[in-house]
Parts: sequence; structure tokens; C-alpha cells
Amino acid sequence: MSVKGFAMLGVGKVGIIEKESLEIVHPVRAKLECGELDALVRPIAVAPCTSDLHTCYECGIGERTDMFLGHEAVGEVIRVGKLVKDFKPGDKVIVPAITPDWGSENAQRGYAQHSGGSLSGWKFSNFKDGVFASEFHVNEADANLAHLPDDVDPVEATMLCDMVTTGFHCAENANIEHGDRVAVLGLGPVGLMACAGANLHGASEIYAIDCVDFRFDVAKKHYGATHAINFTKAPFWEQILEATKGIGVDRILIAGGDVNTIGQATKCLINGGIISNVNYLGTGEMLTIPRLDWGCGMAHKTIKGGLTPGGRYRMEKLARLLQTKKLDVKPLVTHRLEGSFEEVAKSLDMMKNKPANFIKPGVKINW
Repeated sequence: MSVKGFAMLGVGKVGIIEKESLEIVHPVRAKLECGELDALVRPIAVAPCTSDLHTCYECGIGERTDMFLGHEAVGEVIRVGKLVKDFKPGDKVIVPAITPDWGSENAQRGYAQHSGGSLSGWKFSNFKDGVFASEFHVNEADANLAHLPDDVDPVEATMLCDMVTTGFHCAENANIEHGDRVAVLGLGPVGLMACAGANLHGASEIYAIDCVDFRFDVAKKHYGATHAINFTKAPFWEQILEATKGIGVDRILIAGGDVNTIGQATKCLINGGIISNVNYLGTGEMLTIPRLDWGCGMAHKTIKGGLTPGGRYRMEKLARLLQTKKLDVKPLVTHRLEGSFEEVAKSLDMMKNKPANFIKPGVKINW
């Protein structure tokens, strides 16, 4: 039986292809079967990610050939291995972007997302075929699938797979305390969810940094932002220092920028503050951190970077936030499409070209 999907054909090339079977694309090629602990899933809703653009057009993870893209999906279980206990064919499931090997040493150390090496819990469209396919493989199904509640819209639930969990992880890594002043750099969907996470953690002031008025409006109306900082008008750290009368902020959450951004953030971070980065730095060789702004290395200005955790437990907790209306992700999905993989191709093109009033597309898959 062939598998059809939307794939990276090579650097800068994408298209819809069919394969005779699912494959592990890198580092070895092999038939990928449904193991005793695993599941095969058919997507019912998917969303593209900026990481797909990095992969295809910036060669962010190196050359890939005929690899199905995508790591954000809600689906229906097709088949499960004989040792899977909590899922069965027909179940509707949320599939996290990060699907660790839970028996690994890194998982036992508390860093399951790095099982197999740095970032290796990110398997889909990294070193195995992704979710933009008529079926895809999920390892360790009981640990890496989450039940989709009946009252949660599948397209909205795709936001949990990466955007919500990554933005919240950015806030979690910052150890935000009640009343903290927090800056959030980059108001794409991850940055907006970092705002939401900071707000839920009790930030008193949230300085939203971007250059698009529409995103400022969404951040303020829906996700707790109190100040809009347009970095095209003056350096963001200067504006923050001015707004805080020279004090700076307690925490800085970074969801965009380049290799210079973290160093720039040290300029408006208080002594004892934390910078938390979830921005994937796909280009550049070195980070630049100004020596004096970092207090010559002795100012207790902490810099953290982290890949979001995966797993069923986390996904089902986040889904409860949607059920109880503590979190509304409708404003993230500014463009909804419905159809097959042609619509997935259109959604990735939207990510690349960013039409007006755009944050994130979602695609409902019709079978």
C-alpha cells in the first residue's frame, strides 16, 4: 500500500509524492513498521511550522530527499502494536511534535526531548517522515499520543502540538514569579503563546516586541501583553529601559531573532534575571554576548535555551486549558484551509509569504 503526502524533495524543493512504504530517511534507510509499542495514525488536521521552512529553504538540518514534512497533527489511529494499552483504531489523538524514547538515559535524567542526543526527541520531518502523509508512524504510542477531547476542535488542537507547548516552555524555563516584568521577543504563534504563558504565571507587565500592529493587537487583546515595543523605531532594549525608568525587566522570553538577539537582551535584563530562548537558530556560527552587559560574566544574568518536552501527560494537560477556556487559541489560526495535501502546500506557502493579518494556518484534512 502506498503512502501519499507533502514532502521535501531536496533543498528548496517541495511537492506531493507517493511512497511504497514509510521510511526512516536519515541516517539509515529502512522499512518502518508498526512495532509492538507503536501506532500508525492518519491525520485529520495539520499545521505547518516555521521549522518546515528552515528545513526546506535554509537547509537547517541538512539535505533531505523525499521526506514527508510536518510535525503538528491531530489524527485518527489506524493500527496499534500488540503491547499498546490505552489506544485503539478509531481513537482521535493529539500527536506532540516531540516524541521521545522514554526509556533512554536522557529521559530518566528529566530531558526526554533529547533522547538519542541533542534535539533527537524531535523525530518527525527531522530524521523520519513527518505527519503530512496519509499515514505516519508514532513510536511508544501510550507515552507519545494524547486523547483528543470531544469538545476540542481538531484544527485548534494542532496548536497544542508545538506552538502552545513551546511558548509555554519558554515561560516555564524563565521561572516567572508573580509580579515580574517580562519581555517577549517575536510575536509569531510561539511568541504569542509565550505571552499567554507569562500571563498565566503571574507577570505584572508584558512587553511584547515585534513590528506588526496586528500582532500587537492580538497580544494585548488575548494574551496579556501590556506594552507594545516596535523594534523598527528604536532598539528594543532602549525602549524597555526607558519604559521601566532604567531598571529593565526580570525575564526575557525569546521566540524570534538571530545570533545577536540574546546578547542584545542582556542590555535590558536586571541582575539576577533570566533569558529563556526557544528560537531555533538555524544560521550563524557564534552567539554574541556583550561582556559588559553580561556583567563581565558575574551579574547573575542567566541564559537558558530549551526544546519543548513532549509526551501524552503534557498534551492532555494543555488540552484541559482549552476545555476550561483558560486558553483560547482561536486567534492563532488566522487562516483555515480544508482539503488534502494541496491545501497543506498552500499553507506552507502562506508561512513563507505571510499575507496580511497572518499568524498561523491550519488545515483540516478530508479523506
